[in-house]
Amino acid sequence: MYETRLLSPNFGAEVLDFRLTQRPSSESIDSIKKIWAEYKVLLFRSQSVSEADLVRFSQHFGSLEIHVREEYLSPQHPEILYVSNIERNGRRIGILSDNEVGWHYDQIYLPKPAVGSLLMTDTLPSDGGNTEFSDMCAAFDALPQNIKNKLDGCLANQSYEAFNQAYSVPTNKKQKSQSPDIQHPIIRRHPITDRKALYLCPGMTTQIVGWDSTESSEMLDFLFEWTTRPEFIYSHEWQLGDMLLWDNACTMHRRDPFDPLQERLMKRTTILPPEHLAAPY
Repeated sequence: MYETRLLSPNFGAEVLDFRLTQRPSSESIDSIKKIWAEYKVLLFRSQSVSEADLVRFSQHFGSLEIHVREEYLSPQHPEILYVSNIERNGRRIGILSDNEVGWHYDQIYLPKPAVGSLLMTDTLPSDGGNTEFSDMCAAFDALPQNIKNKLDGCLANQSYEAFNQAYSVPTNKKQKSQSPDIQHPIIRRHPITDRKALYLCPGMTTQIVGWDSTESSEMLDFLFEWTTRPEFIYSHEWQLGDMLLWDNACTMHRRDPFDPLQERLMKRTTILPPEHLAAPY
């Protein structure tokens, strides 16, 4: 096992003495998978790798999604999504620009949602753009039992369209058809650890299925406030060379805004779960 350093009192860990420039052995990957399952968010510092290395490393954890926003994909490696405010030749090369990006789960709107994301720094502003994570297993565990009982078996509507209206740019007709609203359980079991987590987020969850609209809004407002309490949060201040691997089955995240006059480029892969564990359950 690699040595680790806790990033917060409750979850998240820095993996020490790991360098992706050295092709990791199968034993190294197995160790990282175990640490990831335990801590949910892993930080690898002082990395300097090619896009091919980033893709190759990500594939150890599952197959990779080709994101619906094809205009923001790496020209050489379409498994990589650019998150950036940089413009080249009159067009923005990445998604999510420099504004605040609210709390969300990556790809919660897919029929088979992502189980992980890997984000690598390329270009950073001098300040801002921090990323916060919420431990949704801890948030579920701490819920009053009567709330757990009330939510048991309930589905919620997840909308990529709602997220884009609030924080991003609209999808085109083709992209919209590839990402319609979908319903997933509010409480899901993790496909690897089997732990229960709240599976909803302010950025994309719009309605509890079958509930009166007022009752649904009141419960969602309560849960959105609950899951972003300080005791569930880790805030990451980025450094060049940072690579973060997070669990999309049990953590949601958000990003602070930053100076639009400064450039920021992050490169992300999105990891899909094994086929037999693909749908939330």
